[in-house]
Amino acid sequence: MFRTRTKICGITRPEDALSAAQAGADAIGLVFHPPSPRAVSAGVAGQVCAQLPPFVTSVGLFVDLPAEQVRALLEQVPLDMLQFHGEETPGYCASFGRPWFKALAMREGLDPAREAQRYAEAGARGILLDAWVAGLPGGTGETFDWGRIPANLPCPLILAGGLTPDNVAEAVRQVRPWAVDVSGGVEARDASGQARKGVKSAEAINAFIEQVAAATTSRSDR
Repeated sequence: MFRTRTKICGITRPEDALSAAQAGADAIGLVFHPPSPRAVSAGVAGQVCAQLPPFVTSVGLFVDLPAEQVRALLEQVPLDMLQFHGEETPGYCASFGRPWFKALAMREGLDPAREAQRYAEAGARGILLDAWVAGLPGGTGETFDWGRIPANLPCPLILAGGLTPDNVAEAVRQVRPWAVDVSGGVEARDASGQARKGVKSAEAINAFIEQVAAATTSRSDR
């Protein structure tokens, strides 16, 4: 039976990484994009990676960062995989000697199959499709029309964009992605109900992963 994998992104605390791993997450994401409220330093990222048990992948998220800065971070943080969320070229993405995947924002006019092919030819392990919001490279909290996703992507699909414990089961059933990627949808809330960006809720993580598992077992192609 095929199983959709899960990645919990925007981790900023070692205890949240451990909660994600204990809940069954396949990967955690660390954001190295300073404008993001979920960005972490190399020191914090190293502490997070040190908490991960075996077989949980650590993913570093970058947005148009100069190559020398990426290499400097890789010397400090033992990342397993790289995620590129900006306008990076296929050659740039492939230049670091690490497994990687490329995020594409589903803006109007984008041909995701054609763009994915460009990156797949350079060695991308997967393509992440996310909602497009002007001025934001990711973490938008918005969904997009899943009907726009082509069936002929040349590498595994990672679905992102506004996923929560309430809608991820439908996403898995409808899209059948290799993996789903969530950040804001599993964050803790303050007393007024506002998300505490970068602080995860163990309960929400568990609920999210349970919904992914339930949708996987209910799929008609099992």
